[in-house]
Amino acid sequence: MRVHFIAIGGSIMHQLAIALLKKGFQVSGSDDVIYEPSKTHLSKYNLLPTELGWFPEKLDISINAVVIGMHAHENNPELLKAQELGLHIYSYPEFIYEQSADKIRVVIGGSHGKTTIISIIMHVLQFLGRDFDYLVGAKLEEFDSLIRITKEARLMIIEGDEYLASPLDKRPKFLVYKANIALISGIAWDHLDAFPTFDAYLAQFKSFIQSVEPRGTLIYNKEDEQLQKLVNLDNSPINKHGYRTPEYVINKGVTSLKTPNGEVPLLIFGKHNLSNIAAAYTVCEWIGISRKDFLSAIQTFKGAARRLEYVADRDGSVVYKDFIQFPERLQESILLFKEQHPDKLLLVILELPTNNSLNKEFLEQYRDGLKDADFPVVYINLSAFKQKNISSKPEEILKIIFNDRGIMCFTDINEITQFLKELNHQGKNLLYISSGNIEGINLSNLLENFF
Repeated sequence: MRVHFIAIGGSIMHQLAIALLKKGFQVSGSDDVIYEPSKTHLSKYNLLPTELGWFPEKLDISINAVVIGMHAHENNPELLKAQELGLHIYSYPEFIYEQSADKIRVVIGGSHGKTTIISIIMHVLQFLGRDFDYLVGAKLEEFDSLIRITKEARLMIIEGDEYLASPLDKRPKFLVYKANIALISGIAWDHLDAFPTFDAYLAQFKSFIQSVEPRGTLIYNKEDEQLQKLVNLDNSPINKHGYRTPEYVINKGVTSLKTPNGEVPLLIFGKHNLSNIAAAYTVCEWIGISRKDFLSAIQTFKGAARRLEYVADRDGSVVYKDFIQFPERLQESILLFKEQHPDKLLLVILELPTNNSLNKEFLEQYRDGLKDADFPVVYINLSAFKQKNISSKPEEILKIIFNDRGIMCFTDINEITQFLKELNHQGKNLLYISSGNIEGINLSNLLENFF
């Protein structure tokens, strides 16, 4: 089978191209811009286009399928040529469905927790030696790629979302997969750019429930009131299985699940992670994994990358890092950490973003976000601050925005280094928080000076 990719450089698109090549397909593709790591990955498999741009002459009637990415527009020259030739054109979710139509498709959806839930499920399956295919939205520590598609595996785990499938296909991606087992972790309207009203956002999940295959299964978070209402109103001919956060205890900095057979220690913590464990367990139960096997596997799960991730410890003090996209989750992350380690003072170093989100209105969302930190520290790239015309004196405006005169503000990495050198780490823990736009803070240097 011959497949051509329009916009092959996308994070999912290039990995799908590689997966199909491994499956024995003939693969080609084009793009007008390709960044790392896509460039290196494509080059390794001789799929990197020799020239950037769009080349309609690459397409002819011998091509069995054309897969179009979101980066391409409706007037893309290659797309127009494919339409002119009458070729089969797919969004990548449509093509994933075509390749998994004879498999059991488990689709994980929801406004939050998707990556952790799917990470747990995949960890458990791998721990138990089960064969499965998958599609995830972010690189997971235990897996080499974002996609695996084989002829042999009878199960496929898919991370779904509510965004458009392609420029031509305006359906949310998670509808296209036609789940046999669907999971919704919760509904939180935080994508105003794509869904201007809550009702518009809610409608996506209503459609997702209705898209579950007849006699399939919906797994949902019973603690989400809005989601529970949506489930109650649905009359689809499917099974519905709700889950709740399990009972747990915290002892000497270790969270353990309470089970009829005793406590099960975990390497992760926080109520959100415990809810994610309950979600993953319910999915695993429906695909035939016993409670005993699940509990054996979950004890070795280290967490999804970038979310409250363990870094190091020494002399009873621990260092974690966290990735937070939304300011309103800052306080939640700090409180979860302090619940786990109530006997230590907490130093929080927050690195503010320097991207387009950096403006006064965005920063206002951080108000009171650091109030529960014993030593609140904010780092900001001074040049980025000035470029946004926010203030020439970030220390003062940040203290006002965070509603905390005790916040320490740094605009120079060396100042943080010196501060840590002078701070005795005994009796203190460190939580480093970023939104993913690290401008120079090196965790190794932080550790060297904290301990």
